[in-house]
Amino acid sequence: MTPSLIIAALWVIAATVTAFLPMRHQYVPGVALLLVAPVLIVWLGVDLGWLVAGLAVLAFVSMFRNPLRYLFARARGQTPEVPR
Repeated sequence: MTPSLIIAALWVIAATVTAFLPMRHQYVPGVALLLVAPVLIVWLGVDLGWLVAGLAVLAFVSMFRNPLRYLFARARGQTPEVPR
């Protein structure tokens, strides 16, 4: 098992634990996971191939669809509502 795959498995466990937290406590670990994910996906692509990286991108977008929508709306100059 490659180190990138081990780190990816730990990332998934951290994301699962974060999902169990109340919404107000999810922001800091969620942003950390959001920032680490692209680096991890590229690392997976280098070690295991770009098909695996493509599947990881699909999983990442599926998991972070709402934060990504928020970031895209902010990039377009809109002011979307943040859930409480």
